[in-house]
Amino acid sequence: MTTHRPHPGHPDPASPWVFATRELGRRPGNMRAYSRRIPAPAGTARLGLETIAVPEGAPIELEARLESVTEGVYVSGTVHASLSGECARCLDPLSDEIDVELSELFAYPDSITDETTEEDELPRVVDEMVDVEQIVRDAVVLALPLAPLCRVDCPGLCPECGEKWADLTPDHGHETLDPRWAALKGRLSAD
Repeated sequence: MTTHRPHPGHPDPASPWVFATRELGRRPGNMRAYSRRIPAPAGTARLGLETIAVPEGAPIELEARLESVTEGVYVSGTVHASLSGECARCLDPLSDEIDVELSELFAYPDSITDETTEEDELPRVVDEMVDVEQIVRDAVVLALPLAPLCRVDCPGLCPECGEKWADLTPDHGHETLDPRWAALKGRLSAD
């Protein structure tokens, strides 16, 4: 006799990230395709990094295919979203777009996969529903650049004055004086 392990949290059927799998049944090969436009979450649920993210409320276009397989429901598809953030070199605002692929198995309860994997290794089908929010989040965040740039050859900021190199004249520079000679310079300028 198999022991059913309890699953943390139940998917909210009203969530746009949740798909019902009842129509698929447990018949391998059955497939359904879905297209959804979902507003990006805000606050701590924000989709992104400190420097670049999907703006709050911006549409996330999700194309998902749910296919029944022997051990669960295989979810594949694509996600498209706009991004906004700031350049890691010059701190100017930037915008971009991202396209990522999804590919994840949601294990059926009491399947061999469910029983032989840890709870955090694979998502699960819970109450005949799959919640794709975490797999979308993981795919988007992993595809984001850690140091986004406004352009590949962005020169950044002058380390002395903090002005953008792109706005400065070619002869821009700062006098650097060896601290050991600072006292002598003060004496010479007093004369």
